Amino acid sequence: MVKVGKDKAVDILSDVFHTVKEKSEDPELQEQKTKVSRLFGNLLVIAICVFIAYCVASVVTSFVVNPTKVEGESMESTLTNGDTVLIQKMSYYFGDPKRYDVVVFPVPYYNSDTKYIKRVIGLPGETVQIIEGKVYINGKELKDDTYGKDKVIDDPGDAVEPITLADDEYFVLGDNRNMSTDSRSSYVGLIRRKSIIGKACARIFPLSKMGGIAG
Repeated sequence: MVKVGKDKAVDILSDVFHTVKEKSEDPELQEQKTKVSRLFGNLLVIAICVFIAYCVASVVTSFVVNPTKVEGESMESTLTNGDTVLIQKMSYYFGDPKRYDVVVFPVPYYNSDTKYIKRVIGLPGETVQIIEGKVYINGKELKDDTYGKDKVIDDPGDAVEPITLADDEYFVLGDNRNMSTDSRSSYVGLIRRKSIIGKACARIFPLSKMGGIAG
């Protein structure tokens, strides 16, 4: 058996420790660790940015503005099939819909994803009637309604008789009056204030027709 002196053993252990330390402090290894740490740091920053962007987009589309595609011809010639419009929601947080606003609301007979887009004609508390193809509000012809594609309404529907709106109800028509299912029909009926999602404020597609929506 070979005996090693105490001092010699200490020297051997010291050499081993320094050898391990030198290997652990290898510049190439440290550089690789730095690169990996930097990569994970960048990925974390990207993930946080994506999460924040998602949250902001969700808030904007839920409470501020939301793009909606128009289907059908009931709003011609103001809006046509395939148009994409922006639905602005902020205005109705602080005020009520006005006459001739173009509004979006759900249809009770469809699922919650189906929405209608029509123009407000009658306001809460008013009496609406269609007489000989013309709209009357509180017994007077609505002469400043220049949005209807058809000058004469062929089918007055339920509005053949006077319809008095409650304090939270609106009477809406499509601009293509003779090709629209709207408040004249019990299928749609009068629109409650709480059902109105927002106001169509601008058309963003197609680009050739981009611009504000009259009303």
